[in-house]
Amino acid sequence: MNPFYHRIYRVVRHIPKGRVATYGIIARLAGRPGAARTVGWALSALPEDNDVPWWRVINAAGRISFSGQDHSAVLQRALLLREGVRFAPGGAVSLSTFGWPAEAYDSAVASHKRAASTRRSRRLKGLRT
Repeated sequence: MNPFYHRIYRVVRHIPKGRVATYGIIARLAGRPGAARTVGWALSALPEDNDVPWWRVINAAGRISFSGQDHSAVLQRALLLREGVRFAPGGAVSLSTFGWPAEAYDSAVASHKRAASTRRSRRLKGLRT
């Protein structure tokens, strides 16, 4: 098996009950920033009898990546709810509340706000000229 997959599984095993992590954060913690898709592939390659809490990994929008009708999506949501993770009415999990490690989401939220502010400033500057 791919050695990177083993690192991914090791990181995912550290996500505490009642918390979630994004594919991107898992990739970064496993030593390969930007390899979020590989995290998804690794989790989908898990054998049936494993101890990796795959359901604690969600996408960067705080959502379950499986389609809503997929059995895996229903199972993932049920497992997260059982652990105390709450979903907003739109179906997203608050990463600032449930994200692990918390400091990763504090900085991600801050950088997202900075990037949005920069984009907004550029748009406004274009309107002023």
